[in-house]
Amino acid sequence: MPELKTAICDAIDRAKDELLVLSHDIHDDPELSGQEYRASGRICDFLSGKNFEITREFCGEKTAFKARLSSQKPGPVIAFIAEYDALPGLGHGCGHNIIAASAAGAAVGISEVIGRVSGEVLVIGCPDEEGAGGKIRLLRAGAFKGVDFVLEVHPSNKNLINRGHVACSEVKVEYEGKEAHSSIPSAGINALSALITLFNMVDTHRQIWPTKWAPRVNGIICEGGKASNVITPYASGKLLVRTKHVEELRSIIKDIENLAEAAGKSVGAKLKIQHGQIFEDTVQNSAIGFKFAENMRTLGVTMNLPEPDERMGSSDIGNVSHVVPTVHEYLKITDPENETGTHTKGFVQAAASPRGDEAVILGAKGMAMTAYDLFTDRELRETARGEFAASVGK
Repeated sequence: MPELKTAICDAIDRAKDELLVLSHDIHDDPELSGQEYRASGRICDFLSGKNFEITREFCGEKTAFKARLSSQKPGPVIAFIAEYDALPGLGHGCGHNIIAASAAGAAVGISEVIGRVSGEVLVIGCPDEEGAGGKIRLLRAGAFKGVDFVLEVHPSNKNLINRGHVACSEVKVEYEGKEAHSSIPSAGINALSALITLFNMVDTHRQIWPTKWAPRVNGIICEGGKASNVITPYASGKLLVRTKHVEELRSIIKDIENLAEAAGKSVGAKLKIQHGQIFEDTVQNSAIGFKFAENMRTLGVTMNLPEPDERMGSSDIGNVSHVVPTVHEYLKITDPENETGTHTKGFVQAAASPRGDEAVILGAKGMAMTAYDLFTDRELRETARGEFAASVGK
């Protein structure tokens, strides 16, 4: 391992006890999306003690932050992503305590050699990943303006690079009809009938949506009436739409809007429809991803590529990846054969286990060494930027 990478890893090892305390403190004191005041404060206090310049309530987000350390020489700006929100009723079932501590640790590693490179390192604290997508609001507010590269690691049951996310959004549909006694249904307008018609039309429409990666559309009826002997005057439902790419997502949302209008007209119900935040698919940067894998190999960890049919969720990091070259890699803290995936009680336990602690340190070292490569290897930067431009059409 090159001398300065050894120095990076040694600095992270010296901070190991502090990093694991940070991880466990966040884990044992879970806060929901947008309410992560204590977690955000703990990370800021830790990085402030490591000579980082701290901006709290970053971009108007009360639990977001930016930690900055500059070499005072012009060069790339590299950001590590920290997440720290928990899941309702579960706690840290997605291991965001590990993400936060790894990002802080990577920053500590780079701080050891910042005087030997040109550029600056950031930790961007991103709240509300599990909710409305805090990174999307931060993007709109300019949080990633001037950032050249973004790195994040996420705990998983596999060691993976270049595994993306699918695009996702929720569509809310409301129908307004007219109540009447059920003995004379013609005197009313049945809003529930319109909603059920929409659900049936969506099921039928699956046949003509793209089949290369079949879109996933799942729905629930939120309100369908109060009594069976009353023609339902109001009904509402939600449809969650996932597609491989955001362009497909927008197309299918438009189809659903048309179907919803037709379903309402079929019974004379008035339609109100809106879709929520669009979580874009993640554009992985393989140039950076393979360099991360190379660095992890020096730590004794073999990273793998995802299977062609690998299951993918959704995340607001996808929106970031359409603006800045980004990697979002996965480190194993449970085993696939145990079927202990994220968003489970088993994963909550794993996130504070010895394997979870190991992932904090390994993730910090892998990201810090990869950041060092980006700081010092012009060819790597140009390759990563070229791949990004080809992927997103910029």
